Amino acid sequence: MYKLINFFAVTLFVGIGFISCKTEPKSKTVIKKQKPNIIYIMADDHTTQAFGVYGSRLAGLNPTPTLDKMAKEGMIFDNCFVNNSICVPSRAAIITGQRAQTSGVIDLEGVLPQEKQYLPKEMKKLGYQTAIVGKWHLHEEPAAFDYYKVLPVQGKYFNPDFRIQGDKPWPQNIVKTKGHSSDIITDSTLDWLKKKRDPSKPFFLMHHFKAPHDDFENAPRYNEYLKDTFIPEPRSLYENDNHGSIATRGKNDSLTRVIASSVSRRNIIRNQAMNIYPEKEIYKKYGVAQEIPITKHTRFNNTKEEKEYTSTVYQDYLKKYLRCVKGVDDNVKRLLDYLEEEGILDNTIIVYTGDQGFMLGEHDYIDKRWMYDESMRMPFFVRYPKSIKANSRTDAIINNTDFAPTLITMAGGEQPKYMQGKSFKTILETGEEPKDWQKATYYRYWMHLAHRHGNPAHFGIRTKAYKLIFYYGKYWVDTDNPNAEWNKKSWGNDFTRHTPVAWEFYDLKKDPKEMNNAYKDDKYAEVIADLKNQLLNMRKDLNETDVNYPHIQKVIDQHWND
Repeated sequence: MYKLINFFAVTLFVGIGFISCKTEPKSKTVIKKQKPNIIYIMADDHTTQAFGVYGSRLAGLNPTPTLDKMAKEGMIFDNCFVNNSICVPSRAAIITGQRAQTSGVIDLEGVLPQEKQYLPKEMKKLGYQTAIVGKWHLHEEPAAFDYYKVLPVQGKYFNPDFRIQGDKPWPQNIVKTKGHSSDIITDSTLDWLKKKRDPSKPFFLMHHFKAPHDDFENAPRYNEYLKDTFIPEPRSLYENDNHGSIATRGKNDSLTRVIASSVSRRNIIRNQAMNIYPEKEIYKKYGVAQEIPITKHTRFNNTKEEKEYTSTVYQDYLKKYLRCVKGVDDNVKRLLDYLEEEGILDNTIIVYTGDQGFMLGEHDYIDKRWMYDESMRMPFFVRYPKSIKANSRTDAIINNTDFAPTLITMAGGEQPKYMQGKSFKTILETGEEPKDWQKATYYRYWMHLAHRHGNPAHFGIRTKAYKLIFYYGKYWVDTDNPNAEWNKKSWGNDFTRHTPVAWEFYDLKKDPKEMNNAYKDDKYAEVIADLKNQLLNMRKDLNETDVNYPHIQKVIDQHWND
């Protein structure tokens, strides 16, 4: 009897074990096949200087506690760069994985039709439900997404309207809201996550803040934030040493009165006091470059009184900007809290970036557009504890055309051959930069003297150690041709003015603030020659030559060996 009982016990135990062995792999298979959700969060003009984790002069203000914590739970990129520091081309590069001439979007007037909205298309092929909420700015309907609720063009800070899907053709389906855009964009994203998404599918969500784009209108609850705090000022706000060139400064600094919008009153066309004091008579009273007589093209007299004025404007400027950043940071916390409450935080790849950098008074500049690092560098970090080690950091060079291929491969897909960017999934997962990884990135600002900001057109190359910039000083349309056509109603543009041609070179290891244009320093002759060769090859490889712009190519040919 005892042996019989033992036999049945052993048989039962083996049977249970057999069942367990059969079911366990099935359970593991289900887990293995579960795709991660992806949230891509992007703020407008949120520059690396306005974070703690990037260690800038503003880090001590602790402007982004939520974002810093998130960044430290994943990987931080120190060398992420935009390939054109302006909203529409940057966003097009992110959606297409392509450079300007390939995507067809080279300036703010560029459009991205549905057939070129590649990123959401590819994510849908991989089984993802796709959505975009907030700023879109690519003009045509974001119809490749399953769901959208987007601001018209730039949108408003307060009581923003949104364009949605509906019975009427785009863009006639409008929803009106009340409140601050950062709050409402987050409300809308949370509403989609809670009520509109299909929980049986992984989601790919692009959450795009309007903030902290100018004119820096913060939610009222932040009015007292930093009120009595002195904001650290960059030395280059007052002293520019040998920064720039005749292309950006003119002979004897004569062009500085009409080129490069400023914090100080140096630029008489557009300076920051005109943007941030709606209660004052100067508000939006921009000058017109074509109406400024040549007698006023003289060096700015930066007196003690002018420096005091500049400091006052800078303090007010930065506080308005950082109050908008604070609103972004707090709203990101709301998103993270929801993901944690739902138990999906750690199965969600979370990306945070800005659509470009931004000048916060460095070199007495405002806005973006420049190839200087504060404008060109993008904040970028990714949290996904399942495959990205916490507290990891890399100086590998990436740019915004690399985002789409990376997200696609992280979702289990293959990098599309039509995308020019490269997936850096391996870097995220190993923390190591492959030996054959790109050693440089290409930049080009096409617009030329646009919107009263007065930035000359230029292109260049940046490596980890050096930067070479070529200012060719012409609009991409040949305005000297009497039969040429361009948007002559485009606001605040000085397209027909040609500015001086010049090269700039910066040794970023010795001169990270770009205070010394060392292009004419003989000791760098070999380095510069090598960079020029790299630049020629990159322009060819990326379909970024000027074969279609002979008036620009002529300038390049004449001045390449200057």
